Amino acid sequence: MWNAIGLQVSDALGREFQINDKLSISGGDIHHAYKIADHHCSLFVKYNDKHKAEMFTSEARALTLLRREPGLVIPEVITTGTTAHHAFIALEYLELGNGSNAQWYQFGQDLARLHRNHCQSQYGFDEDNFIGTTVQPNRWQSNWAEFFAEQRIGWQLKLAQEHGHNLGNCEHWVEACAEKLRGHKPQASLLHGDLWRGNMAFVDGTGVLFDPASYYGDRETDLAMTELFSPLPADFYHGYQAEWPLPNGYQQRKPIYQLYHLLNHLNLFGGSYLQQCQALLQEQFCEPQR
Repeated sequence: MWNAIGLQVSDALGREFQINDKLSISGGDIHHAYKIADHHCSLFVKYNDKHKAEMFTSEARALTLLRREPGLVIPEVITTGTTAHHAFIALEYLELGNGSNAQWYQFGQDLARLHRNHCQSQYGFDEDNFIGTTVQPNRWQSNWAEFFAEQRIGWQLKLAQEHGHNLGNCEHWVEACAEKLRGHKPQASLLHGDLWRGNMAFVDGTGVLFDPASYYGDRETDLAMTELFSPLPADFYHGYQAEWPLPNGYQQRKPIYQLYHLLNHLNLFGGSYLQQCQALLQEQFCEPQR
């Protein structure tokens, strides 16, 4: 496998890349991750079974789009490919570190600029992609309430049903979600899509984003995700607000946007998230009496 990866990296770099050092990197839940190096540079490689190749090509496309914002550090894609039994992505290797309060503030400003400066006229993406290992549908739509209700909440509810999780009247939840978001017409911003602390870091004091699940949608969804499991330092949010303040109503919409990720965790990791999803559905959408 590593010989085949080395040959494909060599083709992408336009020079021979002979792997002479290889170090396993822990921390990922989905793929195997390694730092590989020759005498000239180091690269970051993730690999998995060959049938998961589409996950890496989707990631590569999203990373390339995110690199359009000059204020942020986004790892450069070297290549994606397959070997006899595996698929992989090779990225530039970055030495990740922590940030100071001032650097978190700048990170918030840089994310706000990404959201404001890179947008589309509709919500969605040119292709379906992945949130974790879950397929994320991205059919273009002009109505945000319908897009999020159908392609985010509705899709995850359908998967949950298929996995045997009892979440009640799913059609009602989708309709209630659309109604709750109706009238909210945000700019369709380029999103990271899976913006939690594990997908953010710093390189030489500048914010880094990686492992995206990008699409064009409401920027509030990125901010809501950052607050779900382990909120970022307050300076990050202060920086974001200073650059491009969030509109009124964010606090009311935030739990709905977080529900998407909780449902995805239910579908990925199982029943430990079931009660939390049930409670949030009832709290936000209040299923009618039968």
